[in-house]
Amino acid sequence: MYGTAYDAIVLAGGAARRLGGADKPGVRVGGRPLIDRVLAACAQARTTTVVADPRPTARPVTWAREEPPGGGPVAALDAGLRYTTAEQVVVLSADLPFLGEPTVRRLLAALRASGAEGVLLTDADGRDQPLVAAYRAPALRRELAALTLEHGDLTGLPLRRLTAGLDLTRVPDPVASFDCDTWDDIATARARIREHGHVLDEWISAVKDELGIDLDVDTGVLLDLARDAAHGVARPAAPLTTFLVGYAAARAGGGPEAVAEASRKAVALALRWADEDSGAAEPDAKPGTAQNAKPDAEPEAEPDPSPDAG
Repeated sequence: MYGTAYDAIVLAGGAARRLGGADKPGVRVGGRPLIDRVLAACAQARTTTVVADPRPTARPVTWAREEPPGGGPVAALDAGLRYTTAEQVVVLSADLPFLGEPTVRRLLAALRASGAEGVLLTDADGRDQPLVAAYRAPALRRELAALTLEHGDLTGLPLRRLTAGLDLTRVPDPVASFDCDTWDDIATARARIREHGHVLDEWISAVKDELGIDLDVDTGVLLDLARDAAHGVARPAAPLTTFLVGYAAARAGGGPEAVAEASRKAVALALRWADEDSGAAEPDAKPGTAQNAKPDAEPEAEPDPSPDAG
């Protein structure tokens, strides 16, 4: 999908002081822990290493920890990088509620196209976000080795000391770069995903994660099916029909094509049902044929043509 395999590193071991020491990666936004939202965005990574104490996650990961724990983002990045082998590495914080897979793809594509050593997002104020970025792993290792040689230890070093030595390209994205440092940020994120333009996609993503389903389908097709079933048959037919379509698609082997084919058949049936209910003529009805004639009615006796009748 990405042209070149990549590994992912997610930093999730911060102290979250502005959240009163709360377990920030575990805070739920849209029904999902922040860390699971970030892991979904880098689901295509060859390996994903999370630098933090182990916890349950929706996707399998490798766990790492800087020494000593709490040594800061540069030390954490160094600890995570030790578990990677790909030439390209996506580095993410665990508090990005609006990060999605398309942004990860865009970062990797920009890294390949630019020839730079790293591509990072900038936020609404134009500030660099080095924990929403894609890097060339050899460049990271070079700079980490230089910092270790200079300081003897990476503990406590700010990320700008690492990125200052890299040739970087920047991509503005105020939405995907939005991170949750305070409870106000959490409230903003929770409100935004419930807006009309976002709530459906957010809900579908949450359901797929909860059920362990990794399937991209045309939700427009399913919504059209639900509408046709509700309007042409009865309102409760909508959820039941979409359930049956999913079941039929699974029996047919699953995948977007199976869903689309099962949906097509169900839509056609719903339209035929609606046509009958509206009184539309049968396509094979003959002109002049009475539509309400009783099939079992006896034919009327014809009058006796005999002149003696009567």
